[in-house]
Parts: sequence; C-alpha cells; structure tokens
Amino acid sequence: MASHSDITIEITPQVLLKAYSCGIFPMAESADDPALYWIEPQARGILPLDAVHVPRRLAKSIRQGEFEVRINSDFGAVIDGCAASKAGRRSTWINARIRSLYGALFEQGHCHTVETWQNRRMVGGLYGVALGGAFFGESMFSTARDASKVALVYLCARLTYGQFSLLDTQFVTDHLRQFGTVEVERQEFHRLLEPALVRKAEFLALPPDVPPAQILALLAADSAST
Repeated sequence: MASHSDITIEITPQVLLKAYSCGIFPMAESADDPALYWIEPQARGILPLDAVHVPRRLAKSIRQGEFEVRINSDFGAVIDGCAASKAGRRSTWINARIRSLYGALFEQGHCHTVETWQNRRMVGGLYGVALGGAFFGESMFSTARDASKVALVYLCARLTYGQFSLLDTQFVTDHLRQFGTVEVERQEFHRLLEPALVRKAEFLALPPDVPPAQILALLAADSAST
C-alpha cells in the first residue's frame, strides 16, 4: 500500500485506468476526507469465473425471478447505495472524488453497474471497472435479502458470456467466499492480470433480458468444462 505522500498526484480517469492495469486501485479514508491513496494488497481476492458456486437457496431465488436485473441504468443510485451507512458501518470510503472519477469512467464506458430491482425500486447492486478481459469489482450493496448476491451471480454470468478471464474482488470476505472467491499472492495476481488486459472481451455482449435459468446455465456449463 502506498503512503499518504502519494495523494498529491492528480488522479484523472486515464490515470485511474493505468493504475488498474498495474494492479493498483484508489480508496479514501472516509466520505468526508477529500484525499485518495493507492492500494495494492499483498494478497488479492479473485473469483475464478470457471468455478463460480451458486448456493442452492440462492439459485432457487434466481429461478423464481424475485428480482429484475438491469445493467447500467442508474450509476448514481448504485454508488449512493454502496456509500450509504448500514449496521456495523457508520462511514464509507466512497468520497466525492471517487464518485466523480467513477462517474467519468461510467460515461466513457469503462465502469458498469449490475442492479437488482423490486417493485420499480433498486434494492441492490454493484459497480466495477472493465479493462480488456479483466473486471475490477469495486463495491456492492443490498437493502433486500439476496439482492447483492443476485447481482454478483448475474455479473459472473455476464463476464463468462463476454469472454472475460479475471474477476478481481480486491479482498476476500465471507460474503464473497461462498461463491468461490479465493486469495492469491500479488505475484500470482499479476500473472493472471497481464493476459487478461490484452484479451478481447465485451461486457454488454449478453442481452439484458436473458432468462434466469440461462444465467445459471452459463455458470454451470463453464464450471463443468474445467
């Protein structure tokens, strides 16, 4: 992790993309702190796209179509949800500069959202950055049971269909571990990142109205092929 002396470097959307290509990403101490600093974890979380595990109860929920899943329909609402306080977390690392930078990447087509909706209300979602065949997950949120989990499953199916080879989760949490997320050392992460960056992949290749059963079938087929 870089020191706070690095925060004087002007971070633009182009600098941010370059940082991702080097395995580095920015964070803030809190929403009220205007500064950003670079992070490159010694141990990195990745979710292998050829070994995604969908818990049985969650798969049932997906098949029943409890959520409507949308892509890139409301970036502002997703980042608001990710930045909101919740039980056990009074503050967030998403500050005004993060909002501005990723908003610019969204407008440029590098940042994407996967959103879960119920009764015309967004109840969960995630956002991240696509670069070549690598997707760098940034944050997710949920205000309804399974909402962020469904978003993650749909993300994995979309990345699989679009020929991505790397899903970076930055860190490993219990929430992510249940889907097959593993921890790799920095050197191994860079070994996976290098070919992913030059891979031709398309986040929007999968149509937005794919039936839930096909979403699960995409992941099952990929797991079975390994």
